[in-house]
Amino acid sequence: QLQLVESGGGLVQPGGSLRLSCAASGSTLDHYTISWFRQAPGKQREGVSCISVYGGRTNYADSVKGRFTISRDNANNTAYLQMNSLKPEDTAIYYCAAKYGRTASGRRNCDYDGMDYWGKGILVTVST
Repeated sequence: QLQLVESGGGLVQPGGSLRLSCAASGSTLDHYTISWFRQAPGKQREGVSCISVYGGRTNYADSVKGRFTISRDNANNTAYLQMNSLKPEDTAIYYCAAKYGRTASGRRNCDYDGMDYWGKGILVTVST
């Protein structure tokens, strides 16, 4: 069983930066793709970014391209989401999720479907 814990959220002013971390335990992260999701008040959860098992492929939602960067450190069982130039509309609860790479293709790519494990989420508030 993989456990995921997010950290690094909080209150930041518009234009500021935060780095979210997703620490894994219970298993090694190097068998899983990682995806970050967010859910704003009154809105559906959306996929923000994902990264393949060894980091060779990443994907970003249009709304965060050029501002957010996903990365991972398999040796330390942690994934990250660097968020720059934050906007009020980035305010949401952010979740990291992991999906086991069952095939070679699954391990080389990433997406936002069929996640196996979820963190509990962390609040990011962008406001003056």
